[in-house]
Amino acid sequence: MKSNYSNAAQLKDLMTAPPMSAAQHAEVMRKRIAQRRMLEEAQELKRASSSYYDKR
Repeated sequence: MKSNYSNAAQLKDLMTAPPMSAAQHAEVMRKRIAQRRMLEEAQELKRASSSYYDKR
């Protein structure tokens, strides 16, 4: 079965893969949180700069 999704995996591969360790999970979550914070900060900066120029 061919999929258009690059991150799609076969069910058998998912079910036979060893579970993620606690350290691996913590690292993944740290990266996800850091990315979300960077995105939120960029959105806030964009909102702040656009409201600054709207007041002029």
